[in-house]
Amino acid sequence: MPKGHFRSAEAHIEYGDASILFPVNDLDATVHQRREAERVLADVDGSDVIVVTPTSLATSYFLTQHTLTAISVDSLANPIREQVDDGLNTSIETFDLIQIGKWISDSANHSLAEYTT
Repeated sequence: MPKGHFRSAEAHIEYGDASILFPVNDLDATVHQRREAERVLADVDGSDVIVVTPTSLATSYFLTQHTLTAISVDSLANPIREQVDDGLNTSIETFDLIQIGKWISDSANHSLAEYTT
């Protein structure tokens, strides 16, 4: 399974510039979370994704703990799109999704019983 676009994305926006996206549950937009976000992100190239990046230890912790979320750029209201666009080095119009959070890398599912002697 792909690991998301955290490293392959061509565009990043700092948490402060993307603060209008939080809380994501309040957005009037197409918001995918958890497995649905994984599926949607797997279907697009990294060049079509904007990733929200931390600006401090606190925002790093917040974003690491945040549910993996993919927000459709086309579904965002114009004022929100404009504010996000202001934080980018290129036009928001060239992107499909905004990714918040990071996929957890695949790891073996171990039982605690395996570690007892």
